[in-house]
Amino acid sequence: MFMLKLIIRNAFRHKLRSFLTVLGVAIAILAFGLLRTLVGLWYLGVEQSSASRLVTRNAISLVFSLPISYKDRIRQVPGVKSVSWGNWFGGIYIDEKNFFPNFAVEPRSYLDLYPEFVLAPAERDGFIHDRRGAVAGRKLAAKYGWKVGDLITLRGTIFPGQWEFVLRGIYRGAQKSTDETQFFFNWEYLNETLKRTVPRRADQAGFYMIGVTNPELAAEVSQTVDSTFRNSLAETLTETEKAFQLSFVSMTEAIMVAIKIVSYVVIVIIMVVAANTMAMTARERIAEYATLKTLGFGARHIAGIVFGESIVIAMIGGVVGVILTFPAAHWIETELSQFFPVFSVSPLTVYLDMLAALIVGVVASIFPTWRGATIWIADGLRRIG
Repeated sequence: MFMLKLIIRNAFRHKLRSFLTVLGVAIAILAFGLLRTLVGLWYLGVEQSSASRLVTRNAISLVFSLPISYKDRIRQVPGVKSVSWGNWFGGIYIDEKNFFPNFAVEPRSYLDLYPEFVLAPAERDGFIHDRRGAVAGRKLAAKYGWKVGDLITLRGTIFPGQWEFVLRGIYRGAQKSTDETQFFFNWEYLNETLKRTVPRRADQAGFYMIGVTNPELAAEVSQTVDSTFRNSLAETLTETEKAFQLSFVSMTEAIMVAIKIVSYVVIVIIMVVAANTMAMTARERIAEYATLKTLGFGARHIAGIVFGESIVIAMIGGVVGVILTFPAAHWIETELSQFFPVFSVSPLTVYLDMLAALIVGVVASIFPTWRGATIWIADGLRRIG
């Protein structure tokens, strides 16, 4: 108990220095936690992918569409349980800065394939039976103040024009990690409008979502679907939902590696700063350590005092940094929802934060601990006066 009191009192003897060191560690841990959360969330779509869902798109590129007639032939493939289809719409709400994912989908089959989008039964029926019906995620609706029954207008980019939708439902995620910032509307509304305005673009789907009866049949179903449309005018590429998501993630792999490196560099920088602070502290107290040795304290006691002081300062900074990470993540999720629809700090990130703080404390204390424990009494007392 005496040693613990001594460690704590020594840690905050120079209050300003200790405060700045704790603040530096806290900011570093905050930055480390947010960067690690960003890296984890970048792969969230991959982790949340269902093993029983496949994605079929044009073999050339996702920007090229497929005939809507493909849906009937895909349904006949053994192992296929259900088929849905849709188009990326790319509409703009009022201003370009108001970005959010918006799709034209076949309502009934799409909601069946994605049970993680939870709608009230009445809202689900309203969406299915209204050609101009749409649903929005809970966070998206809250951001723009939308209510069920509101008229929402999007300006088309891929499909030019002013498109009006009636909000028939607001979905919530079945899990905390479910994206609640998406906007879906009835594919038939898009198709019927295109038949009147641009007939050559009608009866086309940007992608097909396939539900398989057994995840183990995914590879076999994928091969069968693609072979069915081989040598056609629009050949297909079918892959698991996870592989489909990974294809987008792989495009930014270099960015993710850079962010990981930066997160570690932040820790190394604060480690150097903390080591310099502890070295200064050790130099100032050489005479005190020599005096303690004359009173009977051994090298291990001196080492424990110096080591404990570094650990206390680093861990307090780590705890403060972890506490600050949660409101910072909430602000990012609220104010930057168009870029980060889900930005929640996982328990693993908290553990990594505290581990990083502990490493900072241990590494920063190595030289001062060795210096304090090995000082000769005569050399230390020579500094007095």
